[in-house]
Amino acid sequence: MSTIQRMIDRAEDRWPDDASAVPDDTLGQVLLASHLLGADRAVANFGGGNTSAKGTATDHVGREVRVMWVKGSGSDLATMERESFTPLRMDEMLPLFERDEMSDEDMVAHLARCQTDPAAPRASIETLLHAFVPTDHVHHTHPDAINVLAGTRDGERLVRECFGDEAAWIPYIRPGFTLAKQVGEAVRDDPSLKLVVLAKHGLVVWGDTAEEAYRRTLDVINRAADFVNATTNGTPRFGGVEDGAAVGEDERAALLREILPALRGAVSSEHPKVLVVDTSPRVLEFVSSRDAPELTDIGAACPDHLVHTKRLPLWIPFDPSSEDAAVLRDRVRERAAAFRDEYREYVERHRDESTVPADPDARVVLIQHVGLVGVAPTPKNARLSRDLYHRAIEVMAGAHALGGFTSLDESESFAVEYWPLELYKLSLAPPPGELQGRVALVTGAAGGIGRAVVDALASAGACIVAYDLDGDGAAEAVAELGDAGASVAGDVTAEDSVAGAFGAAVAAFGGVDIVVSNAGVASSAAIEETSLAEWERNHAILGTGYFLVGREAFGILRAQDRGGSVVFVASKNALVAGKNAAAYSSAKAAELHLARCLAEEGGAAGIRVNTVNPDAVLQGSRIWGSTWREERAAAYGIEPDELEEHYRKRTTLGVNILPEDIAEAVLHFASPRRSGKSTGNLLNVDGGVPAAYPR
Repeated sequence: MSTIQRMIDRAEDRWPDDASAVPDDTLGQVLLASHLLGADRAVANFGGGNTSAKGTATDHVGREVRVMWVKGSGSDLATMERESFTPLRMDEMLPLFERDEMSDEDMVAHLARCQTDPAAPRASIETLLHAFVPTDHVHHTHPDAINVLAGTRDGERLVRECFGDEAAWIPYIRPGFTLAKQVGEAVRDDPSLKLVVLAKHGLVVWGDTAEEAYRRTLDVINRAADFVNATTNGTPRFGGVEDGAAVGEDERAALLREILPALRGAVSSEHPKVLVVDTSPRVLEFVSSRDAPELTDIGAACPDHLVHTKRLPLWIPFDPSSEDAAVLRDRVRERAAAFRDEYREYVERHRDESTVPADPDARVVLIQHVGLVGVAPTPKNARLSRDLYHRAIEVMAGAHALGGFTSLDESESFAVEYWPLELYKLSLAPPPGELQGRVALVTGAAGGIGRAVVDALASAGACIVAYDLDGDGAAEAVAELGDAGASVAGDVTAEDSVAGAFGAAVAAFGGVDIVVSNAGVASSAAIEETSLAEWERNHAILGTGYFLVGREAFGILRAQDRGGSVVFVASKNALVAGKNAAAYSSAKAAELHLARCLAEEGGAAGIRVNTVNPDAVLQGSRIWGSTWREERAAAYGIEPDELEEHYRKRTTLGVNILPEDIAEAVLHFASPRRSGKSTGNLLNVDGGVPAAYPR
C-alpha cells in the first residue's frame, strides 16, 4: 500500500480576509486572483491557465469603452503584473460569436486589432473563450483534482457523478475559435451551469467578481478532490510500491553520482543540457510503483505540459537488487538514443513542410527506484520540466485509480507541441548565451581573477560551481546567480575535497563542461632562503592541486562523452625565469607542461586543454594583498606602492592587467565557438613582456 494516504490534495482558499488588502479596481482584483491561483501549482501550472476581467476603460481619444483584460501570452499567473494583461474592446470581439469558424491566423490578427494598447503583449490563445462567457470574471486553470476526472477514460460520467447538472463536459479539441464558441454556447444555453470541464485539458469557472470566480474555482476543485478521494478510498496509488527493490538514501546518492554525467551527455545530443534531480517522496513512490512503466507510456497529463516535457518521459528500468551502476550507465545511454530515434519518427509521422523539428532529447527522465531528472538548457527550465511532471504524477495517480488514465493521442499531441500559437510563448524567452547549458567549475573563485572568471562565464550563460578554500567567498561569488550557481568550500590539494567539489557539480547540474584551474599561491625568496615547507606549499597548490582537479575533470568529461574545456590559469613566470621566485615559477612551469600533457590525453575525446598566462594582476588579488607584494617590490628595489607603475612601464603596450582581462582570455578558451579547434595552446595576457613571448 502507498504510504501517501490521500489520493489528491485539496486547495487552500487564500483570498484575504481583510478587505483593505483587496484592490479597489477591476484590473487589480483580477491580478490578485491570478496571483492566488498561481500560488498553488496544483491549481495552475507555471505559465498555464488564464484569467480575465471585463469592465470599462478610457481609450486613447478619451472615450469610455467596454474592455476585457486577459492574461497575455507567455506570462505566469503567479508572477504577472498589471502590464501582463492585454486590454481588448468587447464590441469588436463579441460579433465573432456569430461566425461558424475562424482560423488561428485570422483569430490572432483580429485580436491584435481589438487591443486598446498596441504595446500590450499578445493576448492569450484562449481570449475568445473568456470573451464569449457572459460574466465579468472568467478563470481557466488546470487543477490536478479536475484533470484527474478530465484525464480518466470515463471522465464524462465521473464529472456528471461529481457535479450533476452544474457542469458541462466539452470533448477534447485544441484551444482556438471552435473551443471558445463551444464553451460560450454551453454557458449561454444553460444559466444553471457553474463550471465547464474540458476533456484532457482543464477547468473553466466564472463569476460576477474576481472573488466570486476565485472562490467558485476553489470550491469546484475541492469538490472534485473530495469525490476522487472518496471514490478511490483504499486504492493504492499506481498499484502500490513494488516489493523487494528498495534503494537506500546513501545507495541512491552513489548511483546518481555515477550515472548522472553519462545521462547528461546522453541527453545533450544537439545542445548541452542541465540536469535537476528530484528524489522527493511523491517521485520515489511513483518510480518504485508496479504500474509506472505502463503509465509513463500513455502521454501528457495536460496539453500545456507538452512543449516542456514532450509527449512521453524517458523511462529507464533498473533492478537494484541484481544490477549495478555500470549496467545502469550503459542502459541510460541506450535508452536515450532509442528515445531520440522514436521522437524523430514521431515527428516524421505528423510533420508538414513548415515543421522545424525540436531537439529530440528527453526533457523528463524517470529512473526506476532511483528518481526523476528534469532536463533543459537552463536550470529554470529543467526545474519547470520537473515541476510539470509532478503535476502529471498527481493526475495519473487519481485517474489510474478511477479506472484508467488517458491522454491526447499522437496526432493531438503533435498538433499542440508544434502549434505556432504555443511555440510563440517559447519565442518570448531571451536569446541564449553562447555558453547556455554548459557548467563551469572554477577553483580559486573567491579571489580577484576567480571572481572575474565567474562573472564572465556566467554572463555568457554558463552555470557556475565556485570552489575555494574560502567557502564564504565562493558563496559570495555566485550569490547573484540563483539556481545557476553553486559553491563549495575546499582544498585543491586534498583528493577527497576535489572529488567532493566535482560531486557537488554533478548533484547541482549533472556534470561539468568547463574547468578553470585558478587556485593560486605565491612566495618570493632567494633560493637559499626558501624553506622546504614553502617549496612544497607552492608545488602542492600549483602542481598537485592542478593535477587533482584535472584528473577529476577528465573522469566526468569522458563519462559525458561530449568533449569539454579545461583552462589552466598559470603565469608569465611559467615561461620566464623569475629572480627570487624559484618555488613559484617552477611550479607554474610544471602547471603549463601538465596542461600540454593533458591536451594530448584528452584530444581524442574532444577535451581541450589550454593555458592563460597573466602577469602582475594586482587589482582585487588576494596574492598581491599578501607579503608577495612586499617581496616582489624588494626584488626590484622599489617601494610596494610603486609596483603597479613598474609593471605597466615594462610592458610593450604600456598597460596594466586587470582581472577582467584574464577572464576574457579564459572565456575565449572555454567557448567552443571561439576556440573549438584549439588545444595545447597558451595565451599570454601580460601587456607584452618580450621575455615571455612563446616563440
